[in-house]
Parts: sequence; C-alpha cells; structure tokens
Amino acid sequence: MSTNPSVEKHSITIPVGTSEGVRDRVGSRGFSAYVARAVARQLERDALDDAITRMTADHGQVDEAEVSTIMDRLAR
Repeated sequence: MSTNPSVEKHSITIPVGTSEGVRDRVGSRGFSAYVARAVARQLERDALDDAITRMTADHGQVDEAEVSTIMDRLAR
C-alpha cells in the first residue's frame, strides 16, 4: 500500500442513517471521496459566512429594498 503525502487518514463517527445514505449514493468505494467533498464544501460555506460577518460589521446590514431594486433592474 503506497502512502500519498497529500492525503491524511482520519477516523470519524457519523450517524448510521447518514453513512447509509452516502453508501446508497456512491457505494462503499466512493465513501471517503464523498465525505471529503462534503467537508470541503462546508469549509467554503464557513468562509463565506465569515466574509459576510466581516462585511456586515464594516458596512452594516444589507438594505433589502435596495437589493430588490437592483434585482428588478437585472431582470429586465
């Protein structure tokens, strides 16, 4: 078995229903790749949440009326 220096092995605990759902979708051989993609996607979402929090702190809350006006203009 060769080792890949860009990959780390981890042991995780997840609910049975979740692991069954993953296996139903990708089979047992695709399990790790599926979980790795899900974690990467969550990290992206966390980074976006952090950016929104910083922008809100710097510039205040978004004006929903202004957003609606801009969206209406873009829809034309």
